[in-house]
Amino acid sequence: MPTTSQVTAPRQAAPIKQPSPEVELQQAINNSGNDRAALVRNLEAFLKEYPDSRQRPQIYRALVEASLQLQDNARAAGYAERIVALSPDDISMTILTIQLLEQNGDEAALRRATNYATHVLEFVERSSSGEKSPRVSQEDWASEKKRDRMSVLTLRGRLELKLKDTVAAQKDLAASYAVLPSAAAAEQLGEIAELKKDSNSAIQQYARAFALADATNGSAGRREIRQKLGNVWRLAHGSDDGLGDYLLRTYDDVSQAAIVAKPRKNADAREPADFTLRKAPEGTAFPLKDTRGKVLVVNFWATWCGPCHALEPLFARVAANFQANPDVFFLAANCDEDESLVTPYLEADKPRTPVVFADGLDRFFTVNSFPTVMVIDRAGKIAYRSDGFEPDTFEPKLEAAVRRALAPPGASTPAGNPAP
Repeated sequence: MPTTSQVTAPRQAAPIKQPSPEVELQQAINNSGNDRAALVRNLEAFLKEYPDSRQRPQIYRALVEASLQLQDNARAAGYAERIVALSPDDISMTILTIQLLEQNGDEAALRRATNYATHVLEFVERSSSGEKSPRVSQEDWASEKKRDRMSVLTLRGRLELKLKDTVAAQKDLAASYAVLPSAAAAEQLGEIAELKKDSNSAIQQYARAFALADATNGSAGRREIRQKLGNVWRLAHGSDDGLGDYLLRTYDDVSQAAIVAKPRKNADAREPADFTLRKAPEGTAFPLKDTRGKVLVVNFWATWCGPCHALEPLFARVAANFQANPDVFFLAANCDEDESLVTPYLEADKPRTPVVFADGLDRFFTVNSFPTVMVIDRAGKIAYRSDGFEPDTFEPKLEAAVRRALAPPGASTPAGNPAP
């Protein structure tokens, strides 16, 4: 029998060391890879566990960016507002927040957007030349401040008009036009005058908007303004007689030469199926209307992009696995500004998936880097997005994303062979 002194106490297990929040955050980012939807899920899970993390501002910004890339504007607006609450003088984020809230469109969102616009206007008006860079002349600084005041006043006026506060809207829009004439302010002033049955003022404002339209970024097209102007003119005068002369006089009064803007391809498209692309290199029409209700997989690339060369055969292999499935389309969308570069590239590389010119599809999905690969589900929403790629994991991740998009709602898609 051992003595008491010979009995050894049982050894206690060493406590398991938990990773620090910083390590967990990095793991959440790494586990997302290039999948923006996974990044959103992982970062939101991290915030749920660590709601007071010191990294909140950076996490919120990452969530805003990823949500925008996924076209989830409601989620992006929510995180943008959190950033503004933490950093009220972040004007660029405040303006983005206003734009997102305006897209939301409900009254509460519009009122918050109007308050943010007031904050931005106050920031612009209290800025002084003493804060400018020494490389910027006093004249350039003053011009920039004037443009900023004009833009914010127009923005707030537009929000007020949507809230049906026509008195406040008219005041802001008139102030904007007085600071720097713009088509946007003039057109909305015309709308207010038309609502008040003031035909003469409506005609004057619409004519100004028509004269300024092509010289003002973001303004409505001349065709729409012309329709509004013609309608009010006919109601007041019974026909279009005299309208041409009136427009010429207004154009001279405005004294700004019109800059003919190059029309953007597919500018009116509201979903991927609305686009009509062109086959590369011949340029024949390639409408996407047949993809409505189906899955669309797009590889955005450019001839000068080295990684795009490496990705193409991997993308082609995934496409080959789904070749027999009529419910999925694979496209390689070229985004070169100089389309003359495309023909020699295609002759040399001979890609195996259909090649089209992006024709604004890249703008629609805010593609800013190459290669970018997306899976667009049957509802026209982004189900998977990879900016850049990891050669070792690209194919299985893309195949899995396509299977998920093809699966009926609620159906599981176990790992294995891709859907036929």
